[in-house]
Amino acid sequence: MFWYLPFGWGMTFWDEMLRGPAVTSTELAEVDLDAAAEIHAQAFSQAWSGDEFAALLGQDGVFGFAARRVAAPDTNPLGIVLARLAVDEAEILTVAVSPAARGKGVGRLLMDSVLQRLHAERANALFLEVEETNVPALALYRRLRFEEVGRRPAYYAGADGKRTSALVLKRALRTA
Repeated sequence: MFWYLPFGWGMTFWDEMLRGPAVTSTELAEVDLDAAAEIHAQAFSQAWSGDEFAALLGQDGVFGFAARRVAAPDTNPLGIVLARLAVDEAEILTVAVSPAARGKGVGRLLMDSVLQRLHAERANALFLEVEETNVPALALYRRLRFEEVGRRPAYYAGADGKRTSALVLKRALRTA
């Protein structure tokens, strides 16, 4: 006798085992700001507070997304992104993913959400800065077709006092 699971249930089970639970993105809301600050603190030495996130979201052209498990949408976010659109150019202000959710497509989902919003807004380009030693982020941005357009030497200070450069990356969104 063979034991088998219904195909749909079995695939969902294996998907979650291999890739983690299904995740979706929603607009970053006021109730998310303290959790956003916590995620930011886990990713950056110069963390932003919930009040700083609120102040940024209150500015013209600033928007954000939070990534959450589909099965538990009312729980704290797994990752956040904040972006600003000014006329036809945009910049990523910050993107951070909780340590437990890294490497599971959460950053990609957040960046895809920003790109979709910017395409709808008819933006021409998206810029961001990334530490030159952040290999996982650089790999993601290269997959998303960002190109290096500048460098800020000794921009970031590490906990050990060592300074590293920031790479300025650009993704063209529309062709002329």
